[in-house]
Amino acid sequence: MFRDVPGLVPKRPNLGQKIWKSRADYLYVAPAIVAMIVVIAYPIYYTIELSFFNTPASLSLADKQFNGIDNYVTILTSPVFWKVTWQTIVWTVLSTLFAFLLGLGAALALHREFVGRALLRGLLLIPWVISAVAASYVWKWLYHSDFGAIGAALVQLGITDRPINFIDNSTSALYSLIVVNVWKEFSFAMIMLMAGLQTVPDSLLRAAQVDGANPWQRFWHVTFPHLSGVSTVTILLLVVQNFNSFIIPFIMTGGGPVGSTQIWITHIYELAFLRQRWGVGAAYAVLLFIIMMTLGYFYVRALTRGDESRAGA
Repeated sequence: MFRDVPGLVPKRPNLGQKIWKSRADYLYVAPAIVAMIVVIAYPIYYTIELSFFNTPASLSLADKQFNGIDNYVTILTSPVFWKVTWQTIVWTVLSTLFAFLLGLGAALALHREFVGRALLRGLLLIPWVISAVAASYVWKWLYHSDFGAIGAALVQLGITDRPINFIDNSTSALYSLIVVNVWKEFSFAMIMLMAGLQTVPDSLLRAAQVDGANPWQRFWHVTFPHLSGVSTVTILLLVVQNFNSFIIPFIMTGGGPVGSTQIWITHIYELAFLRQRWGVGAAYAVLLFIIMMTLGYFYVRALTRGDESRAGA
């Protein structure tokens, strides 16, 4: 009743006041907080610190030499950085786009009642639950230029005269890995979107059908708006996972041939653990951390959208 009276609007407590008010509750999670500080916060701090130092020839971290922002300048002025960044963008965008679209199509197909739907759901979940390491080795064998099953099948069908070099060719290697990544991830998108389809009211779909809307109009104007929230969360999760993906490109190609499948996370591994350039690798990791934190912010915003309005109501 006093909302319209100036000076009488109650102030919302800030973050510090909320923490102090619930200080007793934090005692229950204190062990977990201490463990997170040890295994997460300290490594992050040390990585940031290491990014401002140069690795000595002896590789002894005790003798590291402070060089300011030279590691960041070296990264941003390197043509390799921009090549790897472009390949990371291509990998992330195409993997996310096709995994989402394929998952959406599978979810819409499985949302309808038909014989064998439960069995088909289980089969389509196999790519998601199978080990990424095992899947990488199986696909590496399927893509093999000499005795790979895919190349042999194409030759038998008369599509090509000889097996295709999928991952041994710098032109096709990255896109071949994207196919594997999409196959691995579309099941996750399917699960998320199937859950979202449960929230679409049947009454609205029936009303749209009665009004003469065709299947595409019902999907675009009724179904898809109800999937906007879960779609945003799914896309953000896929982007985070793809941007930080390591197993498939590392096992299948190791970043080759001639760096054509090198993405940020594999390049960081190469710099830090193969070349022992820990300062430059740490600087790369800090840049990746900033990107991940930015994506995490948007993810949390997507999850908590509407919470404040509901709390105020």
